Amino acid sequence: MGTALFDPPIRPRSAVHDLLRQVRCFAKLSPEVIDALAAVAVYLPYAASETIFLEGDPAIGLFVLEKGLAKISRVSLDGREYIMHLVGPGETFNDVGAMDGGPNPATATAQTDAIVWRISRADLQRIARRHPELLWAFVEDMASRARYLVGLVEDLAMRNVRGRLARLLLEEATGTELRTAPRMLTQEEMAARLGTVREMVGRTLRSMAASGLIEFDRHKIVILNPERLAAEAEV
Repeated sequence: MGTALFDPPIRPRSAVHDLLRQVRCFAKLSPEVIDALAAVAVYLPYAASETIFLEGDPAIGLFVLEKGLAKISRVSLDGREYIMHLVGPGETFNDVGAMDGGPNPATATAQTDAIVWRISRADLQRIARRHPELLWAFVEDMASRARYLVGLVEDLAMRNVRGRLARLLLEEATGTELRTAPRMLTQEEMAARLGTVREMVGRTLRSMAASGLIEFDRHKIVILNPERLAAEAEV
């Protein structure tokens, strides 16, 4: 936890109040519940590439990202990493381990310097017993995540690599006219997200550029034709 490379000053307790109000899962909770969660949240800074927790280790709670990016990944038996999700500010992770008390289902790594707050499973249980609205908030959030996973399975089963890559670029894009992928995913990270290999991602990106769908601008990918790319995503 925390290194000399990234050792920001301790954040004021008001910072976690503001953060929790931004979390989708907690958006409808009463001020009393937010206060209770903020009171037990533990501040944790991480340097880029530092491990937050490992797959298979005992789950130690729910994590909320305040600053930076966190990578959630698993490693196959042959050693290939699969990136399940890149967590951004205001998002939670390790929800499953915090809820069922089982081991961490994946590994979390700080993709960049990051500030994280952790709420232990025991504290979540205690607050939920006093405030049942917290339980319903988690139920709704889990249902939303299940919908996302159904869509992911559909992508892997029904779309080719070009279609999956087109959808990933659109999901990561920002801006209006010329949209760019803001998180600067490497081709290896794209491959891990899409269930393919880096060489295939590289060939597909070059093909998209030749077709006028995208162009490369230093370390960014600029989407030139969002409508055509969206059509590719449906193939």
